[in-house]
Amino acid sequence: MVIIGAAMNHWYHADMNYRGVINLLMMCGCIGRSGGGWAHYVGQEKLRPQTGWTALAFALDWARPPRQMNSTSFFYAHTDQWRYEKLSPEEIVSPLADTAHAHASMIDYNVRAERMGWLPSAPQLKTNPLHLAEMAASAGKDVREFVAEGLRDGTLQMSCEDPDAPENWPRNMFVWRSNLLGSSGKGHEYFCKHLLGTSNGVQGKDLGPSDAKPQEVNWRDQAPEGKLDLLVTLDFRMSTTCLYSDIVLPTASWYEKNDLNTSDMHPFIHPLSAAVDPVWQSRSDWEIYKGFAKAFSEVSPGHLGVEQDVVMTPLMHDTPAELAQPFEVREWRKGECPVILGKTAPQATLVERDYPNVYKRFTALGPLMTKIGNGGKGISWETQAEVKQLGELNGVTEEAGVTHGMPRIVTDIDACEVILQLAPETNGHVAVKAWEALSKATGRDHSHLAIHREDEKIRYRDVQAQPRKIISSPTWSGIESETVSYNAGYTNVYELIPWRTLTGRQQFYQDHPWMVAFGEGFSSYRPPVDLKATDLMNGVKPNGHTEIVLNFITPHQKWGIHSTYSDNLLMLTLNRGGPVVWLSEDDARCAGIEDNDWIELFNVNGAISARAVVSQRVKPGMVLMYHAQEKIINTPGSEITGIRGGIHNSVTRIVLKPTHMIGGYAQLSYGFNYYGTIGTNRDEFVVVRKMRRVDWLDEPAAAANAAQTRGVEK
Repeated sequence: MVIIGAAMNHWYHADMNYRGVINLLMMCGCIGRSGGGWAHYVGQEKLRPQTGWTALAFALDWARPPRQMNSTSFFYAHTDQWRYEKLSPEEIVSPLADTAHAHASMIDYNVRAERMGWLPSAPQLKTNPLHLAEMAASAGKDVREFVAEGLRDGTLQMSCEDPDAPENWPRNMFVWRSNLLGSSGKGHEYFCKHLLGTSNGVQGKDLGPSDAKPQEVNWRDQAPEGKLDLLVTLDFRMSTTCLYSDIVLPTASWYEKNDLNTSDMHPFIHPLSAAVDPVWQSRSDWEIYKGFAKAFSEVSPGHLGVEQDVVMTPLMHDTPAELAQPFEVREWRKGECPVILGKTAPQATLVERDYPNVYKRFTALGPLMTKIGNGGKGISWETQAEVKQLGELNGVTEEAGVTHGMPRIVTDIDACEVILQLAPETNGHVAVKAWEALSKATGRDHSHLAIHREDEKIRYRDVQAQPRKIISSPTWSGIESETVSYNAGYTNVYELIPWRTLTGRQQFYQDHPWMVAFGEGFSSYRPPVDLKATDLMNGVKPNGHTEIVLNFITPHQKWGIHSTYSDNLLMLTLNRGGPVVWLSEDDARCAGIEDNDWIELFNVNGAISARAVVSQRVKPGMVLMYHAQEKIINTPGSEITGIRGGIHNSVTRIVLKPTHMIGGYAQLSYGFNYYGTIGTNRDEFVVVRKMRRVDWLDEPAAAANAAQTRGVEK
């Protein structure tokens, strides 16, 4: 078995690294064998009762399909990081490829992928999707026909082609269970500049008049700053994201709410149980969002009623659309093929929205679970019995209206029961139905994997008493057994279930045209890419100290979990009481840096101020800052930017890879939390130097700016 942490997944060519390991295991016949295979633990958390959760999280009981977006492409576009892109496809494309591949930019590839239905879009169209049904009716056309014709003749424009147009800006953002601006958002300073419109440390300039501009995106000479109108954050502590937010809603912490917890590290369902009520004004996540739904429903009449919404979705994995484009890459925008929704372009579906009844829908299980059922990974099953039992367990809605007689989802425990009842991992009856559904596709009986637990139904009170082991489910390729350790691919090997690939087998070769063009048909070594982040930065603002250039990496820390607990007094005491950066003894000696000195790291993306930890454990040539250290405690101002020192993502930037955008081609198709562009940062380099003056920025901003101006004049 090969166990891999986060490090390998943080390089630009992470997928080639992964394929190299997988190929080794395939050649040795280790995959799907007990004690074999590979485990990529860190950052790949497993949502065990997935199909029970998706029904609730995406309101699949009321409307399908859901509107979703992959965050990497979204933030790359809307924080305008594409305007600063210095990595050209020409640097990574195969010398044998068509030269057209080298003449595009990364945002061009992403736009092409969105237009062909390979990746999702947000927003999707420049035209309000709530107006399209009415426009189609006025034209006497079916909505799908109207959308296809609009895309063909240009009367409907996809938003991705003009991300800086005000009509396409994201206006409202709710951040929940994330520290977007203090932990996970790569390119922090670009978020501050373009998304928030606040002080930032961006040092580089966007593409100038002599630089090659993107071909597929409308270039606006003046980049927008401050696209968001409203930023709301739910958190139980004052994180960096909270500090940047317009509204902060205090949410319940552990032991103050009821919830479920699962992991890929073990096969058990764990509860979070409310031992005490939430303190002061804080409320549980469930109660906060229920409050949103109630308030929204109350103000909707007169503004929004029952509306027809056109939802555009990509060519999804585990659907017939994953073989929609099996041969050449042809683009309708270039006239190479017709616009066929769901085949050469995104799918378009008419979905009814009942805005005045959002609260009622939020607090009841909708009719689609009875009419259509549930499913995942390309299989489905009916859930009428489960819906009936949920009504008996949670009670049914007695109020008149659209939800009368439907199972209630009023409390957080009600919500947990919905997940547990609908998921095959926690309901043996559903597990057997799911395996039987898969058996119809394979022609082999797989129900024996769960039949011995068919009568088990794990309830929330059960997991409160004792964490319960999940039931084997076709959602996952490993099984839960007392005699076999869990390992991915087990059912493919021993149950002869086809692999979810183009060939139905494990594949060494990827023959998609883009894979071949970028030289990735087979796994091969790919060196780190040059992001040019330190170009022109050496000596730009000298302070008299030696400057050295080092590779910047961000491993996970042991003084917090991501950013949580990093401001805890005990954790601060065990560390150095604030942000620190580790570098080798050799590099420290070259730069005249001693342990505990204040140092600065910077490049075109921004700057970081922190104390130095000089250690023989660090390899020369690299500098590391443990993920995720914020700038809320003991962080002075930067000599480079003039603002407070920055976080670990102040010197990083989102960089896209075209081969992660492929769609409509078997396993190379988009799926929620499965496939798409990723954020990487280990190819980044920074300039490191000792700070001459430590400025805590404790004067009023106006006075400090005046003093700085006088200093420059002198």
